[in-house]
Amino acid sequence: MPLFLDIHHKVHGLTSDAIAEAHKKDLQVQKKFGVNYLKYWFNEKDGRVFCLVEAPDKESAIKVHKEAHGILADEIFEVTEGL
Repeated sequence: MPLFLDIHHKVHGLTSDAIAEAHKKDLQVQKKFGVNYLKYWFNEKDGRVFCLVEAPDKESAIKVHKEAHGILADEIFEVTEGL
């Protein structure tokens, strides 16, 4: 399945607890769209969040964020994992 990295440039009110809760919500709805959110990274100071996701296409990954919590990525790229 394709692998995507999405980038949220400025999530207002970002905290470690808030991003953990948003990720939890992604996990609760991801099966509906055939998606598997794998990992996320964030920088609380500047509000950036990066999500790694397996999805049939980027639109499916976007639908998960939209339904789960409404915090949509600013960019999403198909990527290949290196060694």
